[in-house]
Amino acid sequence: MSVQRPEGQSAHPELVATEPQLNSCDPCHHLTLAEAEANAEFDWSKATDCRVLLKRHRATGECLTPEPE
Repeated sequence: MSVQRPEGQSAHPELVATEPQLNSCDPCHHLTLAEAEANAEFDWSKATDCRVLLKRHRATGECLTPEPE
């Protein structure tokens, strides 16, 4: 028996990719992509480095991306 879902809803909403932030600054965008690539390559050390650099960047006054709520 199949389950009826309203049109446009995924069977697994937790797996749906979220839209990237429209007002992300270039360094944030670059570091986020680098982290994703490192994760895809199973390079956990590089992924951790990207997260640390992203956190440091966001702590500066240069970052244009708002803090996540």
